[in-house]
Amino acid sequence: MGLKFFLISFILTSVIFTMLYISTHLTSFDMKILNQSSTTTLIIPKSINDSRPYPVSFAYLISASKGDAAKVKRTVQALYHPANFYLIHLEREATEDEHGEIARFVRDDPVFQIVGNVLVVGKPNRVTYRGPTMLATTLHAMAMLLRIDAKWDWFINLSASDYPLVTQDDLISAFSSLPRNLNFIQHSSRLGWKMNKRGKPIMIDPGLYSSNKSDIWWVIKQRSLPTAFKLYTEYCIIGWENLPRTLLLYYTNFVSSPEGYFQTVICNSKDYKNTTVNHDLHYITWDTPPKQHPRLLGPRDYRKMVLSSRPFARKFKHKNSVLNKIDRELLKRHPSHFTHGGWCSKSGSRDKMCSSLHIDGFGVLRPGPGARRLRTLLTKLTSKPNFSRHQCK
Repeated sequence: MGLKFFLISFILTSVIFTMLYISTHLTSFDMKILNQSSTTTLIIPKSINDSRPYPVSFAYLISASKGDAAKVKRTVQALYHPANFYLIHLEREATEDEHGEIARFVRDDPVFQIVGNVLVVGKPNRVTYRGPTMLATTLHAMAMLLRIDAKWDWFINLSASDYPLVTQDDLISAFSSLPRNLNFIQHSSRLGWKMNKRGKPIMIDPGLYSSNKSDIWWVIKQRSLPTAFKLYTEYCIIGWENLPRTLLLYYTNFVSSPEGYFQTVICNSKDYKNTTVNHDLHYITWDTPPKQHPRLLGPRDYRKMVLSSRPFARKFKHKNSVLNKIDRELLKRHPSHFTHGGWCSKSGSRDKMCSSLHIDGFGVLRPGPGARRLRTLLTKLTSKPNFSRHQCK
């Protein structure tokens, strides 16, 4: 994926930013938390790393807050596939019991131990809602995932409140025919109300320097909109351009910086602005008028979610009954098990319970109706008329 090289090019900047502005608790990746009762080191086995039996792979960041441990475990099981890489970030404010629960969940799962592609941030970040610490966490995670293995094709940023609407076999199959330089990111240069609510206000994120979590602080004076580059709203790590570094400093005092940073970097870069597919591949609905957060999805939204052909949806509450229906009808997933896929299918067996890796299934894809729906959506989005019309302007 073209953007990944842009991300690699930005590693030094993110490291410098981390050293200058973020607590030292953000700067190290502690694997010990995963190995408290095991001498096994969680690395990608050489046989799997070298063979690359799947056509594409994805690198997932799954971010979670205090109280989200149960949601994280369910989401990871629903998303899991041996072709991909998963990094779980449970914010620093979560309790010690929650951090231990997630660490044991990863450490004790035999599939995770065999494949070694599910990791936990051992020294998590302090994250302030709407502050740049959210952006710093994402950049930090990208650098980690690139260090773990730089051969994945697309980065996907999810929260514990997101949930898949297709199997990973569906996702891999549908994306396998796409050019790897495409970036699926929703963007718009029409800022509307965000011009005054996002672009002009100046705020300070206490999480950048304080050991205690608190809300962002507002500065009374506002600033004018930039003229050296064009703002975009709704992706940057050793590089030849100074733009990502400039924007990183600008967005340090920008409200909800993750909503605009990556879009602005891509859309102001001559090398990447024509690689955008203007879609985030999520099913999200809002209240009228829109509130701060999307509305919670439930059983009444199920049909629209399926008809949208999108691979992900948000927001869901834990134990929402619609998640059980998604598991049963779309993912073929049994409670506390993985989503069904070729990798966990015994040759000739009718057993749909997915709980272990089968050698004869490794490298095998069993896409279903979800792959056809998603492929139809991707074909529409990347067709010449749609693709050209929705480029950065």
